[in-house]
Amino acid sequence: MTISLEHLEFFLLILVRISGFMVAAPIFSLRNIPMRVKTLLAIAIAIVIFHVVPYREVIYSTTLEYAFVVITEMLAGLIMGFMANVAYYILSFAGQIIDQEIGFSMVNQYDPITSTQVTITGNFYTYAVMLMVMITNMHHYLIRAITDSFYVIPVGSVVIDFNLYEVMKRFVVDYFFIGFRIVLPIFASLLVVNTILAILARVAPQMNMFVIGLQLKVFVGLAVLVLMFMMITGVADLIFQEMISMIRETIPYLGGAGG
Repeated sequence: MTISLEHLEFFLLILVRISGFMVAAPIFSLRNIPMRVKTLLAIAIAIVIFHVVPYREVIYSTTLEYAFVVITEMLAGLIMGFMANVAYYILSFAGQIIDQEIGFSMVNQYDPITSTQVTITGNFYTYAVMLMVMITNMHHYLIRAITDSFYVIPVGSVVIDFNLYEVMKRFVVDYFFIGFRIVLPIFASLLVVNTILAILARVAPQMNMFVIGLQLKVFVGLAVLVLMFMMITGVADLIFQEMISMIRETIPYLGGAGG
């Protein structure tokens, strides 16, 4: 089977967009996944898409123009992958607030996968939701999303709209809204604890409320966390919905139709 130069160029552009998506997308961008596995997976997906997506001639006059098309395809994949991955930052934010309320904020861990300092609860939430992603086949949705993008944004027709920041503006609102929804049980329980400690401080001023309150907050916080972990599916659903929403809202801005 022979492949013409035009078809080879078409395939390479597909591979470039897929590779950009793999670099930034959740699950696929993890550093503990061997680079050979990522490369082979990107090539395999690109081959499937090449045989599924209708061929479209890539119009360019010079090598420099083709290089520009390659860059735009790479940026399209990177942006879609990043917009899907950015939803995970909500978990780190929620975990940081929870540990700050309980008293674990001074204990940070170095995450070798993301190369960042994370709190204990934030790290737990991130990996728990990531496990939910694998169990519920959410990574299949990510592959379908990048595949469907070739129908919405044909190869060689990527036009990045600078109004893309509107998507990030909406995400910042959801970032705090969803984050505080996750933290709300801890806030409510520790508010009750602080109220009780304040009453005890007035009733029995000879008691050292600092020592008692520190231990009591840890005990109550851990007890509430155990109950919250039983509702991890609800937290995962919030992150999934935000991830889907970010991808859907981003794609029109990559085709020049976002404004």
